Amino acid sequence: VQLQASGGGLVPAGGSLRLSCAASGRTFSSGNGAWFRQAPGKEREFVAGIDPWNGGTAYADSVKGRFTISRDKDKSTMYLQMNSLKPEDTAVYYCAARNRRIITSAMSRAETYEYWGQGTQVTVSS
Repeated sequence: VQLQASGGGLVPAGGSLRLSCAASGRTFSSGNGAWFRQAPGKEREFVAGIDPWNGGTAYADSVKGRFTISRDKDKSTMYLQMNSLKPEDTAVYYCAARNRRIITSAMSRAETYEYWGQGTQVTVSS
């Protein structure tokens, strides 16, 4: 199982980016998928997660209303649409997946995910 994250880059504040996470050897149909991020000198933090059965989503308060997590119809690719980007969104973004479904309230716990992508850098200039 491999996760390949892409789509990062340098954008001005207020701009948009869409991150993609392609899964090989599995899909996002049986277990939750999520995005985390890690800024320099900070711990990895939860950004958004998606339920494999009903597509339900959860977001960190800092990104609510600006970011949207989704997946394609065959559930092999997960996305993170990021709008109204702020300099504090600058970080390496990681996609993650797990084999089995967990409840929405547990989606933010990084230690519950078995698979991780390599990370993609997002830099927002002020």
